[in-house]
Parts: sequence; C-alpha cells; structure tokens
Amino acid sequence: MNNNRYEEATKVTLISIMWNIILTLIKILGGVVGKSNAMIADGLHSASDIISSLGVLIGNKIARTPHDKEHNYGHEKAETLVSFLLSMLLIYVALTISFNGVNSLLHLENVQVPTFLPLIISIISIGIKEYQYRITIKVAKKINSPSLKADAWHHRSDALSSVAAFIGIGGSLLGFKALDPIATVIVGLFVAKVGLDIFKEAINELMDYSIDEKDESQIVSIANSTEGVLNIGELRTRKHGSMAYVDLTICVNKDLTVLEGHEIANKLEISILEELQIVKGITVHVEPCINCDEYKCCI
Repeated sequence: MNNNRYEEATKVTLISIMWNIILTLIKILGGVVGKSNAMIADGLHSASDIISSLGVLIGNKIARTPHDKEHNYGHEKAETLVSFLLSMLLIYVALTISFNGVNSLLHLENVQVPTFLPLIISIISIGIKEYQYRITIKVAKKINSPSLKADAWHHRSDALSSVAAFIGIGGSLLGFKALDPIATVIVGLFVAKVGLDIFKEAINELMDYSIDEKDESQIVSIANSTEGVLNIGELRTRKHGSMAYVDLTICVNKDLTVLEGHEIANKLEISILEELQIVKGITVHVEPCINCDEYKCCI
C-alpha cells in the first residue's frame, strides 16, 4: 500500500472512530435512560466498532512497512491478520449480546417497557452507520484492503442491528414486551453472521487463498497475447493482504536462446504488473516446447 492509499485508509478510519465514540455514548446512555436492553446491546456493538477501527489503523501501519531481512515478501498480511482478530471480536460480541437477549426472554417479568428516546436514537444510528459503511467500503475497494472491508461490513452490521433494535423497541412500545429482548438476540445474530464471514475470508487468505478467477483469467489473456508465448503451463496465485503473488509457467520455442526466452518472460512480467494493480510480484518460468502435442509444456 503506497502512502496515498495509506492516507485514504487512515482518514476514513479516523472518521469512523469519531462517529462510533459518539454513537456508543448516545446508545448506551439512551438505552439505560430509555430502559431498552436492545439499545444497550446496539451500543456495545458500536463500542466494538471503535476497537475494530483502531485495529485497522494498526494493521495498515504495519502493512506499509517495507520488506526486511525477516519478511522478504513485505508485511501486507498484517491486514489479513487484523481481519482475523476483528472477526473473533465480532463473534465474541455476538455471543454476549445473544446471551443477554435470551436471558431477558427467560425473565420477561424483569424487562421494562422502553421509552421513545431509544427509538429515536435507533433511527439516527441507522443513518450514520449506513453512511459510514458507504464511505468505508468505497475506499476499501479502491485500495483493495481486506481489513478496511471487514471494518466496512462491521458498520453495515451495526446499521442492521439498529434496524432490529428499532423494530424491537417499537413493538415493545406497542405492547409486545418480548420484542425488545427478541430484537437483542437478532442483533447478536447479525453480528455473528458478519463475524463468521470475515473469519472465513481471513483464514483463506492466511492459507494463501488464490486470487479471483476474473483476475486469473486476465493473467492468462495477457500471457496468450504476449509475442513468443506458445502455450501456458501451470498458473499459481496467492493473496498477500491487499496484494498478490503470481507463479506462471510458459512454453516458448525450443530453439530460442536463453536471453531470448528471458526477454519474453520479462516482457510478460512487466505487462501483468502494469495491468493488475493487485500483483506485487510475479515469477515466470520458461519451458521449451520439445515434441509437444499442441505445444504442451515439457517439464
């Protein structure tokens, strides 16, 4: 991630932290004063957003550190590691919220009917969190940051949880007392779903998950259109945080000199690096076509 990308990520994350601090205070205070467990649970969700955003800042800071002797391929995977930790945080928050909701359902006699205050706060929260999601996911896609994408979906899950809180609080005000704790459980489920999705994606990337088929197809297309490439052998790709590494085998005429084969490979590497911004490094292996059927590589 270059300095401009890092600055964009930092800017949008700092905005998120500011809004989340405000929302956390308003939601928890409004939930206590307005007698709504659903709103308090929503406030805890916003509090976890603050921690996740701080994690994104730390992850991006580490990711932009240049490669060194101990980390020859750079530090981009720090972003993926942050995503993994954020997913664990989300799952923990989800379990806590759901447990509190179920406990309230089992003891409805202790559940108080909320006031209109938390209902108003939930409407405000929906608007702010959806705004946070949109500005964060826009930057995340632009710089291809997994940790920022995770943070964006954290905002979206908070917006959805506020919708659930709104329905629960509104229903409780209309006389359906159980709807407030039910909404609390639903909030927990929303958070758990997002947490599990982020967990799965982070685990895949930490295990060198391949890049998208669309990007792999583009690599193949570039190779096929490169002069001197007769056929393509094995293609292997792996994600490395916001970037990726590529290993590609190509077949060339067996009568070419080593220098000529190298020049073809070098030209191909440059083309792929220019066309696919996510590719940080590529290694092209050159194989001669000797008695090959349809120019299949002889290895």
